[in-house]
Amino acid sequence: MAIARFPSFVIDCPDAHALGAFYGALLDWKVEVSPGWANIRADNGNCISFQQVEPYTPPQWPAQEVPQQMHLDVIVDDLDAAEAAVLELGATKHEHQPGTSFRVFLDPAGHPFCLCVN
Repeated sequence: MAIARFPSFVIDCPDAHALGAFYGALLDWKVEVSPGWANIRADNGNCISFQQVEPYTPPQWPAQEVPQQMHLDVIVDDLDAAEAAVLELGATKHEHQPGTSFRVFLDPAGHPFCLCVN
């Protein structure tokens, strides 16, 4: 018997509301905010939370002096179209691109995430 149902990820960041809005728009999930906190929630109940912390130091991927700590892989149908959309939302394409079936970006708080086609 499971102790819990589905997992929720909590991601530290400098501005919980801004990062929640970014990922809410990326995944088309409902955004809920409270002081220093944001949740994004899918229709099926899955949730990712964002916790505002001070001081915040962004990861320095791919180096490990400040490790990435976490990253999200999201599946897309078209890498070029998805890239344009996340850049418009405020993501930055990382200069280091180690593969061809995915692309690495940094969210507005500096966390790496990947757009993947498989």
